[in-house]
Amino acid sequence: MADASNDLLDVTAEDFETAVIEESFRRPVLVDFWADWCGPCKMLMPVLASLVESYAGRFRLAKVNSDEQQGLAGQFGVRSLPTVMCFRHGQPVDQFMGVQPESAIRAMIDRHVERPSDRIREQAIAKLNAGDVDGAVADLRSAVENDPDHHALKIDLAEALLAAGDAAGAEAQLNMLPIDVHEQEPVKRLRARLVFASRANGADPAALESRLRDNESDPEAMEQLAAAYMVAGRSQEAMDLYLKLMQRHRSYGDNAGQKGLLAAFEMLGPRHELVNQYRRKMVALLY
Repeated sequence: MADASNDLLDVTAEDFETAVIEESFRRPVLVDFWADWCGPCKMLMPVLASLVESYAGRFRLAKVNSDEQQGLAGQFGVRSLPTVMCFRHGQPVDQFMGVQPESAIRAMIDRHVERPSDRIREQAIAKLNAGDVDGAVADLRSAVENDPDHHALKIDLAEALLAAGDAAGAEAQLNMLPIDVHEQEPVKRLRARLVFASRANGADPAALESRLRDNESDPEAMEQLAAAYMVAGRSQEAMDLYLKLMQRHRSYGDNAGQKGLLAAFEMLGPRHELVNQYRRKMVALLY
């Protein structure tokens, strides 16, 4: 059985669970699927070995001879060699195939190794969840200052700033992210939340509800209240209002009802139970 203190070792089906799966809960484990006949594998190995030494224990490299361990290679869908998979918390979370430059491999490793700022990040998220918004903002500002290339910190800081009512500050943090990071789901959801915060504009939902009781077809009040509901986490009530806005005032705000629904779907994410339900209702109104 593999010694868990080793940073570079050969792994078989017998010790894969211990050497890779269990170890990946402590640190990233890179699994290098290779074969003796594979020239590119032999080119890649010195690069990987050098990185093991450079990172000094922050990740493990597990080598799997795919000819001898065909079951493992098949289990993880290895189709070409070399294939390198990164395991974290028991699951493969990243991979590359073929010979890659050291910079690209470092970038993959850096996405998954623990950084000193991760401890501060966990502490800040705990404060945010406990309602200490100011404490979370202060911790995350400090972490971003000390680790400006850790993009997850900026996303968390934007979320904390939004919770503190500082939508402009939240948007400024998101604007500092690289273009490719903007396509990540957490960023897209935060962007949608910023749209709702802007439309709600700090309005009191109770006042808007009273306004709608006086005039239930007031499109401006309907849109603003729906946005306020989204900010407050009252998603179903918000989407009901956006549907009503679509139904009664299609031309208002260049179809603000449909735009609001689409932003709500973005914010909730494709797997949320309400999204498919309200997407069907939206399509039924359109056609």
